[in-house]
Amino acid sequence: MANIRGRDFLTLQDYSPEEIQFILQSSFEFKRERAYGEFRKPLRNKTIAMIFQKPSTRTRVSFEVAMYELGGTALYLRWDDLQLRRGELISDTARVLSRYVHGIVARVYDHKDLEELAEFATVPVINALSDLFHPCQALADIMTIIEKKGRLKGVKVAFVGDGNNVCHSLMIACSKLGADIAVATPKGYEPKEFVIEWTMENASHSGSQVVITNDPIEAVENADVIYTDVFVSMGMEHETEKRKKDFEGWQVNKELVSHAKKDFIFMHCLPAHRGEEVAPEVIDDPVHSVVWDQAENRLHTEKALLALLI
Repeated sequence: MANIRGRDFLTLQDYSPEEIQFILQSSFEFKRERAYGEFRKPLRNKTIAMIFQKPSTRTRVSFEVAMYELGGTALYLRWDDLQLRRGELISDTARVLSRYVHGIVARVYDHKDLEELAEFATVPVINALSDLFHPCQALADIMTIIEKKGRLKGVKVAFVGDGNNVCHSLMIACSKLGADIAVATPKGYEPKEFVIEWTMENASHSGSQVVITNDPIEAVENADVIYTDVFVSMGMEHETEKRKKDFEGWQVNKELVSHAKKDFIFMHCLPAHRGEEVAPEVIDDPVHSVVWDQAENRLHTEKALLALLI
């Protein structure tokens, strides 16, 4: 059995396939128990600090509820409410918080801030989103695919849109665990080169197939899963007009999904902009869309993360 207690969780690339599967197994256990009204309290009298630079719905609520159901307490700390706003070093904040709490969850703009926080903290630091990665989302994504498809090996996941933090973590998760991943972006919006290299290396061990393309139809062809995200992420609002122009014709709509398998599932990390990256009839399709199950699974995977790391 894997032991990840005390570890930071900044990117799934730092975890072996066996360790990721261990987290997922625990996630399914927590979900089953909650369905029967059973609540283990392994984090009784434990506290986490949640530092948020960016606003959030799913991340904040799921972590707070997770900590409550595990018997502990979550402190929501806006970056602007801390001395960080007045210039206190991240390293000093990390040292101080480590004397008070048993773990730190951080949602930041710059991944380097997260790395500095982890370097100086003596308690586990969890990446609740940075500009480069969103590993908590990827855990929930993989859990949902397993629930709906019963497996990962041989499943083709197509990501259509911006090669962003969500895309990066999905690529890593799929390639680590053996799911095929096809990423389609407009030119200039491809995933980071180092993430592509990681993904290719992972795939060489897992047997996953990896495709990076500028053709959404190629990516979606015979796909089991179609995934998209907003075209304008938080912090990129100044690029809104340019991105809207560059992403014209990239909407996931009925025409595009017709190239997938008949029993495909549609996924989106939310929040969604209906009429932009996805057509309303796709995201609200009661047969193919699994976005609400996907959102719910953020709670179960984060309960597993907190219980196992802290």
